[in-house]
Amino acid sequence: MKQKPNLPFWKLWNLSFGFFGVQIAYALQSANISRIFATLGADPHNLSYFWILPPLMGILVQPIVGTLSDKTWTRFGRRIPYLFIGAAVAVAVMCLLPNAGSLGLTISAAMIFGLLMLMLLDTSINMAMQPFKMLVGDMVNEEQKAKAYSIQSFLCNAGSIVGYVFPFFFTWIGISNKAAEGVIPDSVIWSFYIGAAILILCVVYTTAKVREWPPEEYREYNPVSEEKEDSANWLTLLRNAPSTFWKVGLVQFFCWAAFMYMWTYTNGTIADTCWGTTEVSSEGYQAAGNWVGILFAVQAVGSVVWAALLPQFKNTRMAYMLSLALGGIGFAMVPFVHNQYVLFLPFLLIGCAWAAMLAMPFALVTNALQGYGHMGAYLGLFNGTICVPQIAAAALGGAILHLVGSTQSNMMLVAGVLLFLGAASVTAIKTK
Repeated sequence: MKQKPNLPFWKLWNLSFGFFGVQIAYALQSANISRIFATLGADPHNLSYFWILPPLMGILVQPIVGTLSDKTWTRFGRRIPYLFIGAAVAVAVMCLLPNAGSLGLTISAAMIFGLLMLMLLDTSINMAMQPFKMLVGDMVNEEQKAKAYSIQSFLCNAGSIVGYVFPFFFTWIGISNKAAEGVIPDSVIWSFYIGAAILILCVVYTTAKVREWPPEEYREYNPVSEEKEDSANWLTLLRNAPSTFWKVGLVQFFCWAAFMYMWTYTNGTIADTCWGTTEVSSEGYQAAGNWVGILFAVQAVGSVVWAALLPQFKNTRMAYMLSLALGGIGFAMVPFVHNQYVLFLPFLLIGCAWAAMLAMPFALVTNALQGYGHMGAYLGLFNGTICVPQIAAAALGGAILHLVGSTQSNMMLVAGVLLFLGAASVTAIKTK
């Protein structure tokens, strides 16, 4: 078996650059979906149900994309065709989703249209996102893998910052942040338009710059027999998965459930604690919606800074635990802060957890999977450790909101507890 060569920095960069555009789309979705559906007329107790669709599509799409791309060989590559198709669909949907309230539909029809667009958006984002993780698994050696995923983490956070601040920025330059009841403000609509344009440009750059190995060369560096590649189904793969796959998956369960509640309830929390309103048609609620984007951008900045510090830790497991614990502290602080600028501190701490969640799980799992084959299928299945907890959290969100007094800010405390449980679960992972 030939050793995969060390790649220069810019080749590692090009492998993941399109992730910047994909993450802008994902950031716009995560920061604005609750705002969009609340503006269309959704009850706060039902908001979490709208969030079931994104992870549900992820758990369906990513294993399929991973498995199919393992067996796809074209002159454009094996992963890149799926990346390009997913991005093209995402661009079209991003131009439709924020207009759900502007088409003259009834409230229920607008909600159904919005749900359909959300389903298509998350399907296409997942289809575009998964190939980047698989490209690193295919072409980067173990020595450089942590660096490659760190670059991916940096681009992910940079894209997040851009997507998060777009509504605030467009409001600042004069685009209206107010609209008729049930209609999405122009500041949000234009954010999705510009995000779509950046996404397709970034993906075109990646497809132009990255040359995947042809089948013969790929097998020289990844010596898994065709018989082994074709023989196993998903259940067999899961049954034979290394223990690290499952132990990291337990940590992922708590972490992604926590962030699901952040995405779902931060808008209502900040509108209540800092603007003193729960009325979605008010200017204060829409201003809080813009500020949530700024807070998520602060979280992304904290994640970038913390990601640069993580390699300095000699004990990977300790770094993982500490990162999640800091995030738990950040979530626990949010309900007690009533100044919009002081909120920067807890969201910087939350960014520490996000940095670890982006970089560490895939580095741990892809290293554990060396020699198992089916890298794309395994990474697609591992995405279930991201999607399943979000589905469970979304399905239980309304009930838990009732249990904590129907106060959205209390859901931040629930998120904090979940991250502390995730930190405790890291102790089960064995690392070299």
